[in-house]
Amino acid sequence: MRISLIQTALHWENPVANLEMLTRKLAPLRGQTDLVVLPEMFSTGFTMNAATFAEPMDGPTMQWLRTTAQDLGAAVTGSFICVEGTSAVASAKEDHFFNRLVWMYPDGRYEIYDKRHLFGLAGENLPYTAGKKRLIVEWLGWRICPLICYDLRFPVWSRNQEFGANAEKKSAYDVLIFVANWPERRSHHWQNLLVSRAIENQAFTIGVNVVGQDGNGYEYVGNSALIDFAGQQVVQISRQEGVFTAKLLMEDLGNYRQQLPFLADSDHFEGF
Repeated sequence: MRISLIQTALHWENPVANLEMLTRKLAPLRGQTDLVVLPEMFSTGFTMNAATFAEPMDGPTMQWLRTTAQDLGAAVTGSFICVEGTSAVASAKEDHFFNRLVWMYPDGRYEIYDKRHLFGLAGENLPYTAGKKRLIVEWLGWRICPLICYDLRFPVWSRNQEFGANAEKKSAYDVLIFVANWPERRSHHWQNLLVSRAIENQAFTIGVNVVGQDGNGYEYVGNSALIDFAGQQVVQISRQEGVFTAKLLMEDLGNYRQQLPFLADSDHFEGF
């Protein structure tokens, strides 16, 4: 499976400019990739102004995702600000805002994951509602678990096993993805935690971050990466913007897990 990591600066709180920019950057990938991974809140940057920038599930960002996946002939994933509720006005009290990851298939089907761990230090827990269910998608014979930024700090939620009292004790996924806006001041946490998640879950692990400065003055230096099941860097990106594509081989993953079947000895967690 060919995976393309999109490391880019974002236009702060400017969905039109971001979608136009991403369209230009993704155009050369037509027919050249199987999966495109965008950053967290790729249409706005990591803003807490949810009521201003939230969109419904039939809004322009969803339309862009559908058109882009179809045009590229690839799955596309990343998160944006979504609103669900009964009112026509996004600021109404009965509405709920989500930092929502969408997994868009080329045929227009999609699946969603709402960020479970909201970043309280930035007040993300105030405008946004936390998700409750983890998502595992199947694509081209691979099982993939896409998560969002702060989720990286919580290994139980990332655990490579099925959840629930009746879950079988086996691996749940082959690829673990984190889309993020992870600031420079804690970039060493980002880099080390990605490696840890890869090793402990014996899975290809991908982290896609942004670069540049946001509207709150926070700096981002990227360090997007693709790490293999043994914790080795396959793709390591520093501060530069760009589109970086790598190929994953299921045979390599299968052989490694067979030689070192650590997952079979792991603890089983319930309650999710």
